[in-house]
This record gives sequence, structure tokens and C-alpha cells, in this order.
Amino acid sequence: MTNKKNLPSRHVSVGAKSAPHRSYYHAMGMSEQEMAQPFVGVATCWNEAAPCNISLARQAQSVKRGVKDASGTPREFTTITVTDGIAMGNAGMYSSLPSREAIADSIELTMRGHCYDALVGIAGCDKSLPGIMMAMIRLNTPSIFMYGGSILPGSYKGKDVTVQDVFEAVGSHAAGNLSDEELHALECVACPSAGSCGGQFTANTMACVSEAIGLALPGSAGAPAPYETRDEYGYQSGKLIMNLLEKRILPRDICSKDAFINAARIVAASGGSTNAALHLPAMANECGIDFDLHDVADIFRDTPYIADLKPAGRYVMKDLYDIGGVPVLMKAMLEGGYLNGDCITVTGRTIAENLEKVVFPTDQDVILPVSKPISTTGGVVGLKGTLAPEGAVVKIAGLNNLRFEGVANVFECEEDAFEAVQKENYKQGDVLVIRNEGPKGGPGMREMLATTAAIYGQGMGDKVALITDGRFSGATRGFCIGHVGPEAAVGGPIALIENGDKIIIDAAKGTIDLMVDDAVLQARRQKWQPRKNNYQAGALWSYAQIVGSAEKGAVTHPGAKAETHTYFTDI
Repeated sequence: MTNKKNLPSRHVSVGAKSAPHRSYYHAMGMSEQEMAQPFVGVATCWNEAAPCNISLARQAQSVKRGVKDASGTPREFTTITVTDGIAMGNAGMYSSLPSREAIADSIELTMRGHCYDALVGIAGCDKSLPGIMMAMIRLNTPSIFMYGGSILPGSYKGKDVTVQDVFEAVGSHAAGNLSDEELHALECVACPSAGSCGGQFTANTMACVSEAIGLALPGSAGAPAPYETRDEYGYQSGKLIMNLLEKRILPRDICSKDAFINAARIVAASGGSTNAALHLPAMANECGIDFDLHDVADIFRDTPYIADLKPAGRYVMKDLYDIGGVPVLMKAMLEGGYLNGDCITVTGRTIAENLEKVVFPTDQDVILPVSKPISTTGGVVGLKGTLAPEGAVVKIAGLNNLRFEGVANVFECEEDAFEAVQKENYKQGDVLVIRNEGPKGGPGMREMLATTAAIYGQGMGDKVALITDGRFSGATRGFCIGHVGPEAAVGGPIALIENGDKIIIDAAKGTIDLMVDDAVLQARRQKWQPRKNNYQAGALWSYAQIVGSAEKGAVTHPGAKAETHTYFTDI
């Protein structure tokens, strides 16, 4: 492919007018042939912040070799990422969700600014996965996504452990049930390698989405980060991107409404993170497809939960990889009639064609057949009611009781709630309400793993409920309801709750109600004033001005519906 007539890179590499541009390429040692070939952006979120990202630079080199061997010219670049495990439980978490938009925006700007023709993106931690996929769909340039891989499981006292166990151990330690020495011993072994958190938390959930929606090579999500298998997937992704470019198979050809339904079903079947109910609508916005929290929730409710994965189950991503990876989960769902096999993928083949030779293994219990599910309803469900007119989500995987009735114990931010939990200033039957943590109110819609983990560590995980207009980590378990909308910052019902108010949550019926008379709520509303957050300048201030509701994915721009042209097809 040396004819660049219809490729963006023609603007910076072809003809006399591009001589100044080519002078820069000469400065970097590029040959005339490399300049004549299509330019492929190879984007990663490599950094030294956490193990999630530390292996991405290595994998990028494999992608570049694949591009070169398929007669393309790779151009590597990096973008930011905020790692939730590091940001969790402190002010750093305000930056987490906004980083998704920064990742998508920076990749868009780099691709546009340098006129790259195609994109291979490699991501590690939570928000980097949807961020990169959002950029691919927004640009609508030939693209392949690749997950950087999960971490290997740690081992403590003969049991597999993850970082979730360390967060919960903090609660046990605070309650006097774990010594300093034991806590230190656990933290030293919980994360033994490069890679993203090993359970079916947000990173692995969105990695499964990348295969289910068709943007990643089949099987590429499963291999742990340290394995050489990851480099082979990278090499093949690099080669395949040139095929997509030649055939002009674009992300919006792949990411149809049916593909989003497939992705949501895989999240539900795997007991995945509630954050998928935020990221899938945001990705759909980039396509111009209507697909909000309620659509996701309806699919979750109608999907069997069949993967025995942490945090609710017994196994981690490596265990899924050992039995055949995400294709095994998808095969079970396809055979059970829960996937649309006609959706096209980056292989150029359909889901059904990709899975044709996959045999569901019967000598394992990581993934169950849909005929014998863990539960008939997905591991994540949506709620709606007087407390959350715009909806909310809860992970029910592992819950024995789907109904909770209690009284409100209200906190104006996560720090106040965590302090109360640490001091055990709450009681059985409380509904801990953490507000002013929504997309605008935080700003940034923080996750609450530190608080929920501490409660579990104190043995109170099934005795209280939590409600927030913020988010809960993919590692969260228990009766924890997030994404409550409208959020407190815009005067949603959650802003009007007072201590002692009765709240009823029924995950079986999909309801969440504040049992307070309308007249009382109206009187409270007359007195209500929005809480001013601490971020009145800078990036977080800017984010708060433009971010939308969790119901629509907390997006920051109108999406494809407002486009007058797209990057790849109209440049």
C-alpha cells in the first residue's frame, strides 16, 4: 500500500509541499520507503505509576514489528493514565474518570496532528481501556485494541490473593483483627508481577468488552502481562492493522448496536464491573448510537451470570486464560443464544466465525454453561426509583439477599464516610449515603473501594448498604449502589436525604426508593444549596463545567450525532 490518495498521511508525506515535513522524518532516520508507506500510530499508556502500565512499552515494540513486516510505518506515542489502585481512597481519585477523556482527547489530537492512517492502542489500567477505544471510534480510522494483560495472582497462606484482599485487610487491621506484621506480609505478595488487577474488576471487564465488541483479536484479553504470548498478540495486531487499512474496515462498522449488546452481555455474564455501565454508553456516544445506562441495565437483567470470577467468585483472569480465555466465555454465550454471531470484528470475520473452532471445555468450573448459571440474572443490575430517577447500578454477584431496607447515615464526601467506618461509627441496618461525589460534584466521580473494603474487613459487608452518586470499584462487593442520578451537585434526590430517612433497595425488582413524603422533600429543596467543591481552577474545574450525567456515560462532548465530518473518511 504505497498509494496514499485516500489516506490522511498524504498531507505530510506526499509531493513537493510535504518537503518540510519529510525533513523531520529524515532527521529521525526514516527511509524514503518508510515515508511512502501508511503511517500507523501505536499508542500506549506506558508509565511507571503502577504495574498495570509497566509492560506496555515492551508490547508496543511487538506491535511495531508486526506493522513493519506488513509494509507499514509505525509511529509510537504515549498518553497519560491514572491508575485507580494508586489513586484509590485519596484525592487522586478525582483525576481517574477525567483521565478517560484526557486519554481519548490526546490520542485524537495526536492522530489528527500528525495525520496517521491507522491506530493500534495498548492499555493497562481501568480508564485507559475505554479511553483508547473511545478515541478509535471517534476517529473512525482502522484500529485494533490490545489489552496489556492482567497481573499474576499473589499467594498468601496457601491462597490466591489480589489487591482487593489488601484493601479489605486494611479494614481488618483497623478493627484489630490483623496485626501490622500480617498486613505487611500480605501487601508484599499480593501483586507479584506486571499487569492489571487480576479479578474481574474494571480493567479485565473492559478487556472482555474489547473482544466481545470486536475491536481486539480473539483471545488477546486473557494472557497475563508477563507472558510472551502477549508479544505474539501484539505482533499479529500490528500485521492485521494493515489488512484493516487495505479493506477499510472501520471501528463504526464493527461497533454496531448489536455489538454493544454483545459487550453488555459479556459484562453481565462475567460478573463484571459496574463501571461498564458508564463506559459502554460513552463508547456508544462516539458512534452516535443511543445506548444509555438503562439500556445496559435491561441487558444485564436479561443475561445469565456464568463466570465464577473475583471479587464475587473464586477465580482470576489467569484462570480464565488457562481454560481458553474470553473466547470460551463468548462460546458459552453464543451457544446459549445470548450473543449475535453476525457482528463483524477486526479479523474481518464475524463473531460466529471467530468462535467456530472454539470448544467449550467441560472439565472446568471457571465458566459454567448458560443452562446451569450461577444466577439467571447478570452479575450487575440497574436500579431506578424515587431516590434515583435517572438510575443507578449495583453488582449483585455474590449477594445472598437482593433486598435491603435501612435508615440513612449521610456523609458529604468519601473521606467523612471512611473516617466513620474506621472508627466503626455506623451500625447494622445503616444505609451509608456518600454524596457530592458525582461527575460534576466531585468533580470526577470517585470510586469508593477503600470504604467498602474496610467495611468487609470489619465483617459488616452484608449488614449495611452503601449509596453514592460516585462510583464503586470493580473490586467492590456487597450491597453497594453507585452512579445514582441525578447527582447531588445538580439537586438530585440524593442531595435531600437526611439522617434517619428510610431507604428501600430491591435489586430483584430493580428499584431504589427514598421513603419520604413529597411535601417534606419539597420543603428540603427550598433550603438546599449546592456544595462548593475544592477545585475552582485547572483541569478538574474545566471537567466539571462540561461533563454530563452518569446516565449517559459522563461524556464531555456531543458525540457522533453532532459531527459534520470524521477524521479518516473526510480529512
